[in-house]
Amino acid sequence: MCARVRAAGAGAGEDDSAAPPVAVDCNGADLGPREVAAGARVAAEQGARVLLFGPVEELGAPAPGITIVDAPLSIAKSADPASAVRASPQASIVQAARAVADGRAQALVCAGGTGAALAAGLFNIKRTRGIYRPALALPLPVPGRTVTLLDVGASAEARREHLVQFAFMGAALVRTVFGVSRPRVGLLSNGEEAARGSPLVVEVHAELQARTRTPLEAFEFVGNVEGDALVAGRVDVVVTDGFTGNVALKAMEGVSQTMLSAIRDAAMSSPRAKLGGALLRGALGGFRTQIDPEGQGGAYLLGLRRLGVVPHGRFTRRGFAQAILRAERGAREDIVGQTQRALAQAGALREAPLSASLASLPPRE
Repeated sequence: MCARVRAAGAGAGEDDSAAPPVAVDCNGADLGPREVAAGARVAAEQGARVLLFGPVEELGAPAPGITIVDAPLSIAKSADPASAVRASPQASIVQAARAVADGRAQALVCAGGTGAALAAGLFNIKRTRGIYRPALALPLPVPGRTVTLLDVGASAEARREHLVQFAFMGAALVRTVFGVSRPRVGLLSNGEEAARGSPLVVEVHAELQARTRTPLEAFEFVGNVEGDALVAGRVDVVVTDGFTGNVALKAMEGVSQTMLSAIRDAAMSSPRAKLGGALLRGALGGFRTQIDPEGQGGAYLLGLRRLGVVPHGRFTRRGFAQAILRAERGAREDIVGQTQRALAQAGALREAPLSASLASLPPRE
């Protein structure tokens, strides 16, 4: 069955070729597809071009810069995302990923489950040549210097070569998005000494140290860092496996929300406290903006042939708009290409199997 497509023309004077189109899966968000579509309109007003995939009756009328594809089937909550992607070619996330794979869009934004986004990306967009595993890289919403943590959930387990690649991926992302010329990269551990941590951490530490000894390397490896480095701003990138990264992230989110609630309750606890809260409202509002995860737009899905951005399912339209704008900017600035070049220059890409190399040789005469 052919999907229904509705589009609106470009606004007066708008250059359709200016912004790389972004494919957005609207299903799976906590506030529903309508909120994702509202975020897309905010992004379109700022110059983004968007292909929206979701139930057409909930996405509203097309607007300049927005094309709507009727795709009501959602697999965002599937317990087995890989099987669901294979069995459901009409699912919104699968259609969005295919739009990126065939060139109709240049980046993917998924408002639903991370597992579905990862599976749809791997099966349709495919891994970049030489990449072992994709990684989710999240700029953490902390005051001061931005710290990017990866992996935050793409792979629960990791090997030495995976974490080494993650370090180069994270450094390339920070260089491209935040303009840090030589990022400082740390390896998450339970102590700063080189011998501390699991056998995997010790092994990765030794390899990264050996790879980054000269000042000409793509980043500065500062060694092991403890959990406080996630908020201290002493490094630009923190590398870990997806299980540890996801646990650390959820702990940080919980502490952040608890602190904001405690501050709000304290400010309302008495007439005197209310007066003090009113005096601090401007400063506290700025602090809340700094630590708001919606401002970063979500995690970057790195390691595919096109960029993906995975916002949190509980985001409002503000967060989804930021996700789309980040994806558009990342496509325009070629995060994928820059990451690939950094890995190639460092010799950190996966080598093709011998059989594949032999198959590429010309036949004997």
